[in-house]
Amino acid sequence: MNGFAFAYEGFDPTGEGLREALTSTGNGFLCARGAAEWEDADGVHYPGTYAHGVYNRETTILGGRPVLNEDLVNLPNWLVLKLRIEGGDAFRLGDVELLDYRHEFDIRNAMVIRELRFRDRAGRETRLRSRRFVSMADVHHGGIEWTLTPENWSGRVEVVSALDGRVTNIGVARYGQLEGRHLDPVGPRTFGSEVIALKVQTRQSNLYISQAARTRVFGGRGPLAVDRGLYQMEDYIQQVLGFDVSRGAAVRVEKMVAFYTSRDRAISDTLVKAGTSALRYADFGEAFERHASAWDELWHECDVRVPGDDRVQLLLRLHICHVLQVCCRNTADRDAGVPARGLNGEAYRGHVFWDELYVYPFLNFRMPEVTRELLLYRYRRLGAARAAALEAGFRGAMFPWQSGSDGTEETQSIHLNPLSGRWEPDLSRTQRHVNAAIFYNIWHYFHATQDLAFMRDYGAEMMLEIARFWASIAHFNPERDRYEIHGVMGPDEFHEKYPGTEDGGLRNNAYTNVMVAWLCGVARDVLLLLPTARAAALRDKLSLDDEELRRWESMSRRMFVPFHGDGIISQFEGYEELQEFDWDGYRAKYGNIQRLDRILRAEGDDPGRYKVAKQADTVMLFFLFSGDELRRLFGRLSYSYGSDTARKNIAYYDRRTSHGSTLSFIAHAGVLAALDPESSWQRFLVALESDVGDVQGGTTKEGIHMGVMSGTLDLVQRGYTGTHIRDGVLHFHPRLTGPLDGLSFSMQFQGTPILVTFAGGRLTVAAHREGVSPPVKVAVGDEVRELRAGDRHTFELQPDPGPEQHVQG
Repeated sequence: MNGFAFAYEGFDPTGEGLREALTSTGNGFLCARGAAEWEDADGVHYPGTYAHGVYNRETTILGGRPVLNEDLVNLPNWLVLKLRIEGGDAFRLGDVELLDYRHEFDIRNAMVIRELRFRDRAGRETRLRSRRFVSMADVHHGGIEWTLTPENWSGRVEVVSALDGRVTNIGVARYGQLEGRHLDPVGPRTFGSEVIALKVQTRQSNLYISQAARTRVFGGRGPLAVDRGLYQMEDYIQQVLGFDVSRGAAVRVEKMVAFYTSRDRAISDTLVKAGTSALRYADFGEAFERHASAWDELWHECDVRVPGDDRVQLLLRLHICHVLQVCCRNTADRDAGVPARGLNGEAYRGHVFWDELYVYPFLNFRMPEVTRELLLYRYRRLGAARAAALEAGFRGAMFPWQSGSDGTEETQSIHLNPLSGRWEPDLSRTQRHVNAAIFYNIWHYFHATQDLAFMRDYGAEMMLEIARFWASIAHFNPERDRYEIHGVMGPDEFHEKYPGTEDGGLRNNAYTNVMVAWLCGVARDVLLLLPTARAAALRDKLSLDDEELRRWESMSRRMFVPFHGDGIISQFEGYEELQEFDWDGYRAKYGNIQRLDRILRAEGDDPGRYKVAKQADTVMLFFLFSGDELRRLFGRLSYSYGSDTARKNIAYYDRRTSHGSTLSFIAHAGVLAALDPESSWQRFLVALESDVGDVQGGTTKEGIHMGVMSGTLDLVQRGYTGTHIRDGVLHFHPRLTGPLDGLSFSMQFQGTPILVTFAGGRLTVAAHREGVSPPVKVAVGDEVRELRAGDRHTFELQPDPGPEQHVQG
């Protein structure tokens, strides 16, 4: 498979949930977990399917308190194919002797494959090969193919093909006490003799979901005549296909499925649409060829080639595949955000957080039109963000920490500590830094694309309203002659509030305050980008006067940043007063202490008392901005930024971080790329293996981590090759380690596709010949070259002049 085969040998019940998540198949519209078609949801298997935007709210009464949650809904199970031999019970892995078993994920085609041989209680030996995909070419379709071979017997078999709407959301044990029933039945239907269909409706959001399946059987000479039996209930429908098989003769079963929801365009009745579409759909072979061709195009644009390390190559491609299954061109026009845990599990309830900050850099340089549509998810919820700010006593737009269907705050008020079994207050909604991340994402999308139309119609309005929010939440402290922000959290979720206090939030989180100073400075430039008439119209629409602009300008120069010790940026005001933590003692006692918050609270302690961090917080500044940018930022704020500021601060917080979020490995690997390449590479490898190895002890089976998967790709692109944009020029500042020699990848910069290759101390950039593309400028150091279609240039790479020249691009 040439670096595209990800496989498990043998069946492991304890690891099946993880395998299902990692071998999920999706197409940017919906995704199905890699569960075996013949297994039901139980403690081992969980055949979940999820689609962008299909949310539903339900209320649970916990101790007399109503708790409202919105979930990404587990859709009807379309996978169901069950095998019965000679009238016996349906085959399940736990009821037979497995002679061979292989579970494979074909990364290149996002196809899950199982090959097994088993012996049943009657001594019959059977070979079964299953292949399944969700079509990247035909977005509303998927297919399953079984190849069934009786090895030492002949006889009668029955295949049960069903659509099951009796599913609930039960994929995360922590949510077990919360209401998980989201679907009400509407009804089943048949379309001719071969197609069964089912329609359901979400209980609160009133969305219709319909599926239809056409099941056929083929022998060596073509379609087989089969006996068909039908059984249906209001929320379930099945066909039973009976036929004879002969020893050594393979038989193929095809189940081709169509999916539609009432969120789709150009649709009247979802059930009729699904049924007629399934009836007309191609056979498995033809459908798979179209699907594979669509993936070929994606790999041409998105592949990252690392010839020097087979394991790194395999996992980077696995990550690319999963990112594209959630966010690709099929995602456009679906009003979709970026669910932090993808579309293959129920962790975080399918909500959209700040993880898009790690996702967009990869998409910006490959499929910027997808980033554009994902940013429009935020714009369409701008009204909800304005309402949230107003309700909280602020102005502008305050986007939620957790977003779902309509942009209201979906963060729970309480959450379960699985170590103590207690429900604890959840104060994480005060992570207002998500608003700074949205601003940052829009600005960097624009610089990668020069999409002025987006800025004119959508981006500028969001950015100005975000700047207005920060100006209203900040207050001026005349004693310090500085602006301050109170009552917010940074990215570190171990510190939600000060010890012994009830109110959530902290004073002057350094990451937040510096981000606000930066965005207040950028906000002025946003208006200058726009045509004069549009800028004036937008100012009129927002009632944005000169006095407000002057306040933003003042905040860009006078935000307060706390420091302590010898030039250490304090994570927040009062941080220096916290106690140091006994890291060695707790590692000896517990081993894995990534989730120190749960450990300490289970002991009756509070992580807020200690200098501990779940993940990069202050360090995020060095991850998102280059050394030169930070030097200018701090200089504008009249704070010193020395040649050792980055090194001292990164080392200080590295010793005090548990990396309870895998995003933290991404940030620390990025900032260490120039300072300590060996340490950076080791953290990169931890991040790369984190989902595959389930380093957080059971979380990946609940859904992949989109941020860390995308982040590993960003590290290669930005951390190790030093890709960054300055003054309209694409700069490279390589910090490659040995395994990355020979690295190559395609990019798209401001509409022009280019191929980037690093080998033997040289960087070659080639502009593609196809199509009509504008010239672009690329640079290494002071050498700047303009490339037109068909041009190529090779730069001789010089030794790095020093880590502080460019800590992170």
